[in-house]
Amino acid sequence: MITTRTTGLFAAAVATGLTVALAGCGSSGGTGRHAHPAATTTTRAAAAPRGTAVQSAHPAPLAGMPPVLDPKDLYAADRPGKLSPVVRKFPSLVYVPNTNSNTVNVIDPKTYKVIRTIPVGVQPQHVVPSWDLKTLWVNNDRGNTLTPINPANGKVGKTLPVHDPYNLYFTPNGKYAIVMASLDRQLVFRDPHTMKIKKTVPVTCAGVNHADFSADGRFFIVSCEFSGELLKVDTEKMKVVGQQKLPFKGAMPQDVKISPDGRTFYIADMMADGIWVLPADKFTTPKLMHTGKGCHGLYISRDSKEMYISNRGEGTISVFGFPQNKLIKKWSLPGGGSPDMGGVSADGKVLWLTGRYNAEVYAIDTTSGKQLARIPVGSGPHGLAVYPQPGRYSLGHTGIFR
Repeated sequence: MITTRTTGLFAAAVATGLTVALAGCGSSGGTGRHAHPAATTTTRAAAAPRGTAVQSAHPAPLAGMPPVLDPKDLYAADRPGKLSPVVRKFPSLVYVPNTNSNTVNVIDPKTYKVIRTIPVGVQPQHVVPSWDLKTLWVNNDRGNTLTPINPANGKVGKTLPVHDPYNLYFTPNGKYAIVMASLDRQLVFRDPHTMKIKKTVPVTCAGVNHADFSADGRFFIVSCEFSGELLKVDTEKMKVVGQQKLPFKGAMPQDVKISPDGRTFYIADMMADGIWVLPADKFTTPKLMHTGKGCHGLYISRDSKEMYISNRGEGTISVFGFPQNKLIKKWSLPGGGSPDMGGVSADGKVLWLTGRYNAEVYAIDTTSGKQLARIPVGSGPHGLAVYPQPGRYSLGHTGIFR
């Protein structure tokens, strides 16, 4: 039986062939069956001050954000082996938060073996690299705490009280940590080191969970899984400036990722069974691209040419080609599975994903799609972090590096 953060919000549902709960990313999954698209799309965007609506004005990047290395490729710093001096001597490991076991399993990627189990707080959802790359934060959602792990030596630091830390992000300039307080219906801007509250931003949607930032860092898009909505948030003002309902009945948006050229946001939707395609320069109604049942996690390849898309409800991974602007491959896990969240190895050769409902982790060859290993872990594995990875700084989640 899976215990989830959605207790009191959703009742258990029985799906054909599998018994799972109808909920989102940090919960026990959904059937992924198609519903009828809504007849209309409701968009609630805050009115912009006079003169700010012109997208071609190209405002200056967020103050303090490291300059973009390549305007045509936001992930140019993420090339294979391009490790920051900060992390170069860190041991290469995979950190797996087990939501139902209240533990983090540590996997040696060379042997595919669990080498350590770390007790943490109640319902750890994600392991998140800090902006400065020096700390891994374990998000103990229902325990209302963050557990810091030093990736240099594996030492566990003092647990900090943080309410409802379902997920964690960092502004591109490193000024704030942003806690996705899903059940509290808040975006909480905090000091990135002490986690003391700087500003609390209430939201009217339900289930804020994932996000990604624009190329200039001046805004970010947030998914609201329980109400099927998207938010646009001004980074500097720490203010919601746009909100819209996705045009699909029962939509449940999950992971968010911006394209290498910075022109498009992609939002996984586990009930619409695909990714929403949203122009970055306009907060207009996005279009849906079907990928597979239970579409969930989004990960960019080391050469910035592909995006790996986990389809949790059918045990597959779809591959989107950026040059082709379409889906180009689809891999199936032998015997099925429930691929969820994870990341790409530092050399780009292995995609690591948790098996949410199978108490396992998958290692997948990024060239062939072949399963390299299937590793038993604790119950309810979720947002694993492959660490270290290339990049100058982290925007959070399981590792969004630029």
